[in-house]
Amino acid sequence: MLFMYWFRKCFNALLPYNPEGGKMSILSDKDLVNAIEKGQLKIRGFKEENLTPNGYDLTIEEIQVNRSKTRVSEGRVLVPPLSNFVISTKEFVEFGPHLTGQLWIRSSWARKGVLASFGKIDSGFKGTLTLAGFNASPVDLEISVGDTFAQMVLEEVSSEPENLYEERSGHYQGQRGINLKKP
Repeated sequence: MLFMYWFRKCFNALLPYNPEGGKMSILSDKDLVNAIEKGQLKIRGFKEENLTPNGYDLTIEEIQVNRSKTRVSEGRVLVPPLSNFVISTKEFVEFGPHLTGQLWIRSSWARKGVLASFGKIDSGFKGTLTLAGFNASPVDLEISVGDTFAQMVLEEVSSEPENLYEERSGHYQGQRGINLKKP
């Protein structure tokens, strides 16, 4: 009995704190569709088949390998072993003030040897996403435009931020396509 009390106390301490008593929560597929219908989230290029139980799979619009100047927007590319690449999402997303997003590489890419680490999508962000990956495998990696690459998991924030993305930095606000530099 004492263990269960201790466990609940420790577990609750790990959850995000909200002085008003609420907790941050991850949106289900149904919640995500409701957020779109209410105008709290926009996904231009939305496809129902990209919904997951707790997120949305983002598709590849453009690919660039090893910082070459060539960007591929149709067909496929081969990424050599131990090489980096960047992709742009087809979807243009617009986050309202009460939403934020996590980005996770799809496990199918990880099983092929792709390593990737993504940032958080801030409340108020609008644009396509530029995501970087690394082919850590010993063989060429085939990537096709239109493949799903990352899952976007949405969270409802416990209170509206003081400043949204555009007001804090906004470096990539409104971006389209691959963007490697801060303006």
